[in-house]
Amino acid sequence: MSRDLTAVLADMVAFPTVSSAPVTALADYIADRCEAAGMRVERYESEPGKCNVVCTAGPMTERRTGSKDVSRPGVVLSGHMDVVPVVGQPWTSDPFTLTPRGDNLHGRGACDMKAFLAAIVHALPKLPLKHLKHELVFAFTHDEETGCNGSRLLVEQLLAEGRALPTSCLIGEPTSLGIFRMHPGHAVVRITCRGQAAHSSKPDLGRSAILLAGRVLGALERLAADWRTTSADPVLAALLERPFVVLNVGTIHGGNAINIVPDRCVIDVGFRPLPGMIVDDLVRELTERVTEVHSRDVEVELQRVTPAMLTPEGTALEGVLRGFSRAPQIGAAAFATDGGNLERLGLNTLVFGPGSIDVAHKADEFVPVAELYRAVDVVEAVVGSRCV
Repeated sequence: MSRDLTAVLADMVAFPTVSSAPVTALADYIADRCEAAGMRVERYESEPGKCNVVCTAGPMTERRTGSKDVSRPGVVLSGHMDVVPVVGQPWTSDPFTLTPRGDNLHGRGACDMKAFLAAIVHALPKLPLKHLKHELVFAFTHDEETGCNGSRLLVEQLLAEGRALPTSCLIGEPTSLGIFRMHPGHAVVRITCRGQAAHSSKPDLGRSAILLAGRVLGALERLAADWRTTSADPVLAALLERPFVVLNVGTIHGGNAINIVPDRCVIDVGFRPLPGMIVDDLVRELTERVTEVHSRDVEVELQRVTPAMLTPEGTALEGVLRGFSRAPQIGAAAFATDGGNLERLGLNTLVFGPGSIDVAHKADEFVPVAELYRAVDVVEAVVGSRCV
């Protein structure tokens, strides 16, 4: 069993599914195994090389007319197939070759989040797929790492079909086997500062977009400080390590040459709205702050939004996961997941999986072998309790 399970994970890690590359080879690998086990398989292509895969077994979930909030039996298990890049990172082994060291398995995506995908595939022969009373759904998505774009497109396609899924949903992101029922969202804003080009020997004849951007950065720093002191809802504050809107200046690009006064500078900013917050209101506040610097030459554009997620306490799925959880309390993730998009389908999502987010995205990313095994037990227990 040990060799078979790690072999499945090794197969998956070997697919270099960085977000700039196709995921179709890994999608086919997973789909073929689900199909061989007797599941119905649907591929939702978003663009060449990018597809979501939905695998189902058991009776199809029926949508009840006029009732959006009704509980639907069964369960959805979800995970993303893409991984972050490895370029420039000091890996001590081939990132796309699963490498055992002591009690851990190293490789890009080993914990984020191919370990959970491997657990699902490895569990297939033990699942009573021909005897399910309620629908079992596996939803495998692309481009989660670049803003949960795959799940957003999948949700739009399923809504257009009028498709209903089971209410309970488990996303196997790395939580070190802790249960999370909430996380902030992630909004990306682009701020463009415009100046006027001139020869650098006479900078007074131009206007530096980079110097303007410096004043914008100061406004952003003051806004971030104000947001840190804004009180969150007490329920959120009790669960979140950072119960406020976190703001980060991610990238800045400006200028063309050392002897030209720069006429353009672009700043990309990310901020993380909490559940219940209106993103447009936060964007409006940010816009007011930065355009106070120079309204005519500063433009703000919302690029994308990954929604926040909040699931009610005490769901049936939570009860199942408590038997496997490393901690009695229910927590919140600091990072966004596909769960925010899946909420639009009426799903109550919990985030729970093997590996630690603290080692994800880093060189020599790893998953503990024991947690990988445990994930298989979790899959079997969840399916057994929610679908049989």
